[in-house]
Amino acid sequence: REQPVVPVEVLAAVTRERFLRDVYPRRMPIVLKGMELGTCTTKWTVDYLSQAEGSKEVKIHVSAVPQMDFLSKNFVYRTLPFDVFVRRAAEVKHKEYFLSEDEKYYLRSVGEDARKDIADIRKQFPILAEDVQIPEYFEKEQFFSSVFRISSAGLQLWTHYDVMDNFLIQVTGKKRVALYSPRDAPYLYLSGTKSEVLDVDNPDLEKYPLFVKAKRYQCFLEAGDVLFIPALWFHNVISEEFGVALNVFWKHLPAESYDKSDTYGNKDPTAASRAIQILDRALKTLEELPEEYRDFYARRMVLRIQEKAYRNDCG
Repeated sequence: REQPVVPVEVLAAVTRERFLRDVYPRRMPIVLKGMELGTCTTKWTVDYLSQAEGSKEVKIHVSAVPQMDFLSKNFVYRTLPFDVFVRRAAEVKHKEYFLSEDEKYYLRSVGEDARKDIADIRKQFPILAEDVQIPEYFEKEQFFSSVFRISSAGLQLWTHYDVMDNFLIQVTGKKRVALYSPRDAPYLYLSGTKSEVLDVDNPDLEKYPLFVKAKRYQCFLEAGDVLFIPALWFHNVISEEFGVALNVFWKHLPAESYDKSDTYGNKDPTAASRAIQILDRALKTLEELPEEYRDFYARRMVLRIQEKAYRNDCG
């Protein structure tokens, strides 16, 4: 069976007021076109990027295959001067390489100390930051991070969710983004925040038979497009061309809801982490019973969760 594909809604640039009134409460992804993003969409050529930030060193992902998998870690981390990295990422075949002449590169900017500091383009790439006008659709104190990204053509990133709302701003190049609702989590074979299904176009249905039940939303981003990705929505991104993007994450829950050690915006809220730990302890306790009893009481627990926690409009 083919997975159903639903096009993501596209809107011409909307005011902050309209976004907050009409778009944001629906908690659905949406593509915003014609946004005022500054001079970055025209200025950020390979030459300009290379000259602007020069030879500062950046840590990058390098993969011999197009589909990067964070679970099996089928890539290596390497360090290159930024200008060398940009030129290599823009090439299809490489004269100089780490793994193979057609290896793929991916930069996801991090803070000065990746374990303690969040990514902020104004701090890590201050010259380029001057070219960007970030849509201010949220309060300044809600800002969490601005993640600078550069991808080789053909690179596909693993399906995952983040716990914060974010804008994916496509500055140059083209991307295809497949998205899945949080409600379809049972069909995505999760390991933490990531799905085991890497190839969403040709999934192994013997290994992942339920994946066909997941409804796929899809959009194609061009330079200047902004994709709103609500928190908990799964997304899988393919760079159809060499491209530069900026993700802006912001907090919409009370600040104390978030894990203070989270620098990436993808650790589950503290209450959710506690609940999962409690559930794991409960399941461990059930192991004291014979299988027939374990099955019966596990089903009762599932019913209790459905009654207490599921939304009525889940269908």
